[in-house]
Amino acid sequence: MQVTARAEYALRAVAELAAEPERPLSRNDLAEAQGLPGKFLESILRDLVRDGILTSRRGAGGGFQLARSPGEITLADVMRAVDGPLAAVRGVAPEGVSYPGAAQALTDVWVAVRAAVREILESTTVADLVAGRLPESVQRLISSEDAWHRR
Repeated sequence: MQVTARAEYALRAVAELAAEPERPLSRNDLAEAQGLPGKFLESILRDLVRDGILTSRRGAGGGFQLARSPGEITLADVMRAVDGPLAAVRGVAPEGVSYPGAAQALTDVWVAVRAAVREILESTTVADLVAGRLPESVQRLISSEDAWHRR
C-alpha cells in the first residue's frame, strides 16, 4: 500500500488540530508545526473542509478546527477526504476487476487487502492517534518484530 503525501499531510494536520482544540490554527500554524509545505497544505485543508472534517473561519482569530470530536473522526475518514477510496487496482474498485484463468482469485486477494486496510484505518480515530493509544488490533499487528522490517 502506498500512502500519498496528501494523506500523510492531512493526517498530520488533523492530529495537530486535535492536539490544540481550544483555538483555530491557521494554515501557516499547521505547516510550521508539522514541517509541511504551506501551499500544498492549503488544498488539502480545503478538501477536509469540503468533507466536513474541518471547519474554517476567515479573518483575525480565524483558522481551522475539527468539525467533530477527534474520537468521531477515523483515519479512514481523513484519507478518503483527500484521496478517495482506500484501495484501488489501477484506479478501479477491487471488486470491479477480473482476471482470466489462473489469476482469477486475484480479485478476492484485492478485496481482502481493502478489508484489512479498512479494519485498521476505520478502527483508529484521530483521538487514538493523538493520545498514542492505538486500538488493540493495531497494537497486535505492530507487536511483531517482523512488522517493523521492510520486505
